[in-house]
Amino acid sequence: MQLNLFLRSVLFTLIMAVMTIVWSMACILFAPFPYAQRYYLTSRWNVVVIWAARVICGIRYEVRGMENLPDAPAILLSKHQSAWETIFYVILMPRPLVFVFKKELTYIPFFGWGIALLRMIPIDRSKGKDAFAQVVEHGRKRLADGQWVIMFPEGTRIAVGKAGKYKLGGPRLAVETQTPVVPIAVNAGECWAKGSFIKKPGLITVSIGKPISSEGLDSATLSQRVENWIESEMRVISPAIYAHESRNVADAKQTN
Repeated sequence: MQLNLFLRSVLFTLIMAVMTIVWSMACILFAPFPYAQRYYLTSRWNVVVIWAARVICGIRYEVRGMENLPDAPAILLSKHQSAWETIFYVILMPRPLVFVFKKELTYIPFFGWGIALLRMIPIDRSKGKDAFAQVVEHGRKRLADGQWVIMFPEGTRIAVGKAGKYKLGGPRLAVETQTPVVPIAVNAGECWAKGSFIKKPGLITVSIGKPISSEGLDSATLSQRVENWIESEMRVISPAIYAHESRNVADAKQTN
């Protein structure tokens, strides 16, 4: 069984690597096209990767709450367990997405070249506090253009069953631009774990919450509301992962 998973993961990785090289070259040809067309063509890489993950590795998915997505500017704030969701969201969302990411990623051969052609928001961390001012400036423009900004408030991929410290960057951007945020819970790490070469078959659930207005809130309060919804929803979509919490509560009651 383990050998089978390893071989399937090898095949998937090879296909992903070849597609990344080929499609990055193709993206250079897409550069003169209008942005909407360029975004669509570039995202065909995402379609192939998600398809390969399903067919080769057995990684299926379900989406809950698509009706909660507003037909208006929004900032998406998502749980982050895996590379899977960064690939999947691009083809799931009805509007072009703008990721906020480290500027260094654009230096990665092939992959970085491709995303450099899209209207993302790279952060130059060497600029310190000025880096966030750049995020607000570019974020405001992207939202006005009809795109959605997406950020991972925990900042990095978090192990399954864990919660990272929720940072204020996304909520601050929402407050500064008076834009609602859409919280998203996802359990992709159960199939495509951080730091693991092996991809496990299974069902990934993406749950989209109702928009949370930023009006009249400070960034800390908005962040807490986002965190409360996401972490609560994680226990809904991954009950087995958090079953130990219920046992601990039951044990505590018996002790008392």
